Amino acid sequence: MQQQLTDLVLRLQDAFASSLVSVVLYGSAAANDRDESFSDLNILCVLKHVTPTELMHAEPVWNWWRAFGNPTPLLFTEEEVHQSADSFPLEFRDMQERRRILYGIDLVADLKVEHTFYRAVLERELRVNLFRLRQKAAVVLSDPEALLRLCADSVSTFCVLGRHLLLASAAQAPVKRREIVAQIASQLKIDMAPMNTLLDVREGAADAIEPAALFARYLKTIESLVRHADQL
Repeated sequence: MQQQLTDLVLRLQDAFASSLVSVVLYGSAAANDRDESFSDLNILCVLKHVTPTELMHAEPVWNWWRAFGNPTPLLFTEEEVHQSADSFPLEFRDMQERRRILYGIDLVADLKVEHTFYRAVLERELRVNLFRLRQKAAVVLSDPEALLRLCADSVSTFCVLGRHLLLASAAQAPVKRREIVAQIASQLKIDMAPMNTLLDVREGAADAIEPAALFARYLKTIESLVRHADQL
């Protein structure tokens, strides 16, 4: 992972030269809670300006980076970082809590995230990801292996959103998935057992599982998270 990150920064420096302001690793990899089988390396790249010229220079770097299975980095101007905290409150709050500055200056530390925007976007993201999970599950319910993989793929997203739910609830919010799940169960009184089971699956430590039954319980857990966000 470290070699990929080092190579990425070198390629970005070569592509953008003096226009490159900052490169930030954020998310589970920045918190040393990354599962290589499931987790991505999430990158914020900040430039002085973004025009078709910069996008053209970015194309070979992005293609190289995506070949490792990573998502395309977020590309912002410095001005957009300062102006976007109300539009992307979860992303920037997450970056504030879990980030590594790979190059340049730290533009994230002093951003102000308004609670009203934060709570509303959190509820929306929980609902959107719940609806998306249902849509995807509807076409794999007869395939237990695919259904289990779908649930295991999604659990990290709900751990991230669950962490934000703790923050929005003024509760202690750890950064590691197991600790997040335990804190939600303790502080918010939500049954998080299905998410613990799915974390076991991701780690290859799960016992015999009936995917359809696990999926049904998992949906109930997510619906409880949504209801809690709605009532804040």
